[in-house]
Amino acid sequence: QVQLAESGGASVQAGGSLNLSCVASGYRYGSISIAWFRQSPGKEREVVASIYTDVGSSLYYADSAKGRFTISQDNTKNTVYLQMNSLKLEDTAMYYCAARPFTSMSDLIMEWDVASAYNIWGHGTQVTVSS
Repeated sequence: QVQLAESGGASVQAGGSLNLSCVASGYRYGSISIAWFRQSPGKEREVVASIYTDVGSSLYYADSAKGRFTISQDNTKNTVYLQMNSLKLEDTAMYYCAARPFTSMSDLIMEWDVASAYNIWGHGTQVTVSS
């Protein structure tokens, strides 16, 4: 059973940086992909970035994250990171990491940003960006 635990959320000023961590356990290397989602009050959960844990390949980013956020992994620590730079007020949200079994590259390409395709979720870590 895959389990996920996020950390690293905090309150920061606009323009600042945060590095979120998602520690995953109970999976076979290369068998899952992990994504970061976020949700703010009154809004739908949206994807931020995704990574296939097989040698950290197949990286995907939402348009809002491109150029500012970087997803990466350290397999020696079973951890996926989300480095967030140049934070904006609109980045304020609860950030969740989520995992899904890897089935095929075509499935991954088609569903990397679909929340319902992920069946394991962490409890979230809060990011608050202020002016």
